[in-house]
Amino acid sequence: MKRTILLLAAALMLTATSAVAQNKIDNQGRRQGHWIRTDKDGSKIYEGEFVDGLETGTFTYFYHDGSVRIRNTYTEPGKRCLHEAYDEQGHLLARGEYNQRNRHGLWKFYAEDGRLVKETSYNMGIKDGINVIYERNGDTAEVSHWLNNHRHGRWWKRIGKNGFITGNYVNGGLEGRLVEYNNDNQLVREGWYEGGLKHGDYKYFEDNTLTVKERWHHGNMNDREILLRLATGDQFVSIYDIACMAAQGKGKTIVLLKDNTRLVANESNEQVFNRAGDELFALANRKSRISVARKCIQGIGKDKEGREILLLEPQPDFAIFPDEDALKMVHALQYDEHSPLIDN
Repeated sequence: MKRTILLLAAALMLTATSAVAQNKIDNQGRRQGHWIRTDKDGSKIYEGEFVDGLETGTFTYFYHDGSVRIRNTYTEPGKRCLHEAYDEQGHLLARGEYNQRNRHGLWKFYAEDGRLVKETSYNMGIKDGINVIYERNGDTAEVSHWLNNHRHGRWWKRIGKNGFITGNYVNGGLEGRLVEYNNDNQLVREGWYEGGLKHGDYKYFEDNTLTVKERWHHGNMNDREILLRLATGDQFVSIYDIACMAAQGKGKTIVLLKDNTRLVANESNEQVFNRAGDELFALANRKSRISVARKCIQGIGKDKEGREILLLEPQPDFAIFPDEDALKMVHALQYDEHSPLIDN
């Protein structure tokens, strides 16, 4: 028994002596030599070497279970190090250099399966230089250039398999021409920006055919003209001139203009609706696929059989039976001071 007590005492003294030998502080208060820091449960937080209070060599940080969380290999004591971060399963998550605790140079980020996910350039903690994002198959998904934490320079982003969109940034805002191509290398849209806002002409294409023409002024749309394929030929119509759009059978759409002109486009209502957009229009009946200009709505009336119909100005030559959502919309417009239903 006495021998056991002596052995335990000796072991405790050895442990204490070892801890003192490890975690030394000189008379100037600087950490020196080998250090191991633990939490209250005795689990290691980090382990590494100090010289005159500066980290040197390899510093390793741990998860609570003892697996490596971070490994910093110093190339300049206390200032520059190669940083590697791991998850609890030992997968590398990130690798790059720290300079005075700031990310610096090219950093690489990885998924659990080892795939390279992203590469980002830093200058003393600030995004500066190239930034590349990768898809699961390794293809490039996006390339951008940064300056002082803002996109600055050429920008390219993959859309689908072979499609892409590209433009130019200046201090975080799009500037100049932007273009988008689909998987078949066909132009889908082309527009111009100034100070991060749409400014000038903006065009959309379908199968290499211009179908939408917009005119913007510093982020405000002045006009949008949409292509209608009529029996008499193609015609562009401003959405500000449209009162109502309705499906007519398969592959045809009635377009009623505010001057009571009735046009029949040889295209599906989905195509026409998509070109017109929903800024000015609301669905009056989802099932019947009828869309109306909000400013043309006058209220709710009754037909000869007492059914509720939507009143428009101009009134189309067919009855529009509003669905429940449309009735709610008209009710809301009645309390909107900017609504045409309010007598100003």
